[in-house]
Amino acid sequence: MSQDSSQTTSIFHLQALAQKFPPTADTMLLDIRLTDEPAASSRLFRIYRPAPAHYHKTCDEYLQVISGRGKFIVDGGEPVELGPGQLLFFRRNTIHSIPEIVESPLVVFSVDTPRRDPSDVTFVDPRDGTAATFIRTITP
Repeated sequence: MSQDSSQTTSIFHLQALAQKFPPTADTMLLDIRLTDEPAASSRLFRIYRPAPAHYHKTCDEYLQVISGRGKFIVDGGEPVELGPGQLLFFRRNTIHSIPEIVESPLVVFSVDTPRRDPSDVTFVDPRDGTAATFIRTITP
């Protein structure tokens, strides 16, 4: 990763960063924040176990699979299996889930517009968790 707040450009080596995720986690996801601007934030995250139905109140989300394969459900549709190079987009307040990790490690690059605060995750069933059990940011 090469980023400096005074720079206008940054280069991120997503495959190299994906290798920095540990083999296990105490949350469903771990993420590495790449950019964090008011207009948009970007992250690389690894999905460690299925993520129940949830949504984000403040941002649209672009998800591109970097490695692995997973089944995604968006807005009550049928599960769709996505793998490397495939991009999924949905708007804020759209319920989505990842009910199955087909091939691990499942690593995803995300762009949230505008910026998504890490606490902006609402589970459809509150018993499924909180932002703290859902995701934790790590330093590469």
